[in-house]
Parts: sequence; structure tokens; C-alpha cells
Amino acid sequence: MMDTLTHLATGFGVAFTPMNLFVAALGALIGTVVGLLPGLGPINGVAILMPLAFAMKLPPETSLILLAAVYIGCEYGGRISSILLNVPGDAGAIMTALDGYPMARQGRGGVALSISAWSSFIGSLVATAGIVLFAPLLAGWALSFGPAEYFALMCFAFACLAGLLGDAPVKAGVAAVLGLSLSCVGLDSNSGVYRFTGGDIHLSDGIQFVVVVIGVFSISEILLMIESHHAAPGAVKVTGRKLFNLQEARETWWCTLRSSVVGFVVGVLPGAGATVASAMTYTMEKRLTDKDGTFGRGDIRGVAAPEAANNSAATGSFVPMLTLGVPGSGTTAVMMGALALYNITPGPALFSQQPALVWGFIASLFLANVMLLMMNIPMVGLFTKLLSVPNWLLVPSILSVSAVGVYAVHATTFDLVLMAVLGVAGYLLRKQDVPMAPLILGFVLGGLMEQNLRRALSITQGDVSILFESPISVGLWICAALMLVVPPLWRARARRRGHRAPLAEAVAPVQEAGG
Repeated sequence: MMDTLTHLATGFGVAFTPMNLFVAALGALIGTVVGLLPGLGPINGVAILMPLAFAMKLPPETSLILLAAVYIGCEYGGRISSILLNVPGDAGAIMTALDGYPMARQGRGGVALSISAWSSFIGSLVATAGIVLFAPLLAGWALSFGPAEYFALMCFAFACLAGLLGDAPVKAGVAAVLGLSLSCVGLDSNSGVYRFTGGDIHLSDGIQFVVVVIGVFSISEILLMIESHHAAPGAVKVTGRKLFNLQEARETWWCTLRSSVVGFVVGVLPGAGATVASAMTYTMEKRLTDKDGTFGRGDIRGVAAPEAANNSAATGSFVPMLTLGVPGSGTTAVMMGALALYNITPGPALFSQQPALVWGFIASLFLANVMLLMMNIPMVGLFTKLLSVPNWLLVPSILSVSAVGVYAVHATTFDLVLMAVLGVAGYLLRKQDVPMAPLILGFVLGGLMEQNLRRALSITQGDVSILFESPISVGLWICAALMLVVPPLWRARARRRGHRAPLAEAVAPVQEAGG
């Protein structure tokens, strides 16, 4: 422990240099702005700045600090468009929109933004402390996850989807299947065969996440806004209170801590990421604390939990990158590419060979989180002003930003057409009260699920028993079964109690009269 504290003190000495402080603040600001723009996300933000940092001949620790600040800033910024416009900035912010947008429509947009910033800060802080204390131990545990364990984890994540819409599990299942189907489009990485492309070369690389999320969220939301004929101030009220109060902080404190811990553990698993963490913690908190059925209707805990989890998972994804040389997420994979430009190979030897870089980077995570909190809380008033923009200006602005984000992926008009088609389909599905969150989660997790299943089966030449051999896999399968079986039983029990209550009320006066 003393050695760890000594290394951390050395890291703060690196992080507190004027250049690194400036770079961390700049990266935090850029990341927040990039995260605010729907469809860009942390991968694009880091990928855009990576060649710029190398071209400026920045030292490797400074470049890593810049890219990490952008990454964490994007996780902060992604919540803004989710809460205010119901358009997630990235996949990790999907869960935030479920309660954040209803809060904004109820006139509590400022409260939702401020509590999400605070929860993001706590989540990242817990995860950064976890990196310092438990990185070697957790990295060794993550190494025990093979393809069979990852497939079981993905099945558990899909089982959790049943908890997202307790009253309409069939619609949630349909949405998840649609998402899985979209993830199958494109080149099969194992056989090299084009699947479900219809002979169109534009679909050979599959359907891009940006196109799907912009289509089913942004375009469908625009169509619903046009249909409602309401100006933005009428559809979304602006409140004078921009910050959460002490009561709201107490109400969300424990769910924030729980979600931060769960998010960090999930983030340590390479490839699991913030999307899985936010979905798991949202479902967990709904089961633990949603006694009145307020989740999905503007419950502040439904904002705090996924925000703490996705930021904690994003920070936790640095553990496998630093200790194993395995990218914990798509963004950390890009950051590993940045280190390769400096001929630095992440892995167990990195801590001994480059202590200034590693511990300076870890110390900068603490500083970047404080900077992001100091930036985001005062800017809540600025963000909420987006709510007062009238529809005649808001709709074309959202459409323009969405179109630019989609066009930037491949620079083809085909993606714009596909975005429009998916937007109309999303609009029709939302008119039938089909949730979009399971669709996006199915699309995001489908590829990872398929890859790990095929890898597991290839090891045993098709023997499915490998999926149930390890204790980790068995535990995950049991958890998935419980998630599917327990909620319906719980709802049936609640319905029986609801039927008994009126009967008891009717019998009581008769008993009193007879007594």
C-alpha cells in the first residue's frame, strides 16, 4: 500500500505540471462538447484528436492525459442530449434518457443535468480509486473470462432487458430481436460471406451504430415533435431550479454508490463496456428501489444510477488496457493505437517500465473529474436554455447535426437514406409503444454475443457443453434465469395483493357490524 501511495504521489507530480493541467482541462471541455453532439461519441472524439496530439509532438504521458480527458468528458456530455432532446450522445447514455427526458418534460431538466453530473463524478471517482487499489487483482479476474463466459454475460444482459419494461416484456423482446437482426447485416468475419446485404455494397461493412441510434432516436423524435404541433416551451417546461437539493442528493446517494461499484467491475471486463453497465444498474435499481413504479416516468434515481455506472465503467476499462494490454472498450483500443505511435506497448510491464506515464495518467483522472464537475455544474443553466428553443428552429438544428454526424461515418448519401428509413420505422414502433432502448442494446451487444458464441463452439467443435462448464458461466446462467422468472412472479404476487385489498375493505364493515 505504501508503494502504491508513493507511486500515486509521483503521478500527481506529473499531472500537476502546467502543460498537463492545461491539456486535461482542454480535453475535458472538448470531450463534453463532443459528447453533447448526438452520434459522435468518445471513439470519434479520441480518434480525431489522436493524430493531432502526435503531430504536436506532445510527450506520451501528455497525449494519454489529453485523450483520457476527452474520453471521460464525452461520457459526461453524452447525458446532455439524452436528457434534453431524448437523443443519446452514445450507447452508454441510452438508459439515462429513460428517466432524464421525462424529468425535462416535467420542468426538471436542470435538476436532471446537475444530478447526472454529480453521479458521473462519483462514478468516475470510485472507478479511479479502484484502479489504484485493485487493478492487478481485477485484471487477473477478467483474464478468467473466456468466450463462453462472455456469451453467458451477454445472455444475462439480454435477460435484464425484460426488466426494462415490466408491463410490456413482449414489446421489449421484439425490439431486442430487431436490434439483433440489424447487427447481423454485413460481412461475416468468420466465413467472409456477405449477410442480409441485398447485394448492396454500402451494407458490406454492416449498419453503423451512428446511423441506427440517430435514426431510431433522433429522426423518430423529430417526427413525433412535428406530429404534436407543440412548440418546445409547451412540450418541455423550463424550471427556475437548476441544481439538485440535499434531499435529492440523499435519495440518490446509495444507488449512485452501488451503480459505481457495479459499473467499475463491468468496465474491467474487456468488451463489456458502459452500455452493459448502465443497462444492468438501471435494471438493478428498478428492482431494488422502484416500489411505486416511477422508473421510466421521471425518477431521479433512474438518472443517477446509469450515469454513475457508465462513467465508472468507462474509467474501469483502463484497467485491462494498462495491465493486460487488452482494450477494455472501443475507445481504449484507439488509445492503445496512440501509445503504439510512441512505441509503447501496454501490459503488465508498463507499470515498471513507464511508471511516470502510468501513474501520471491515473492521477490525471482524478484531476479531470474535478475539472469536469466544475465545468458541468455551472453550465447547467446554459444547457437548459436549449429547452426554450422553438420547434421551427430546434427541429432543423437537430436534423442538421444528426445528418452531419451520420454523413461523417462513410461520407455517403446512402447512410442518410438509411437513417431516414430507420427513423420512420422507429417512429412507427414508438407509436405502438415499442421501446427503443432494447433495440439499441440488441444492436450493440449482438455482434459481441455472436462472436463469443462462435469462438466457444469452435474450441469444442460444436459441443455446447462448454457454455456451462465454468463456475462463472453457471453463475451467470442462474442469474439470467432468475431475471426472467422472478419479475413475472413478483408482478403476479402484486396483482393478487391488489385484488385482495378491495375484498378486505368490503368485508371489514360487515365484520364490524356483526361484531
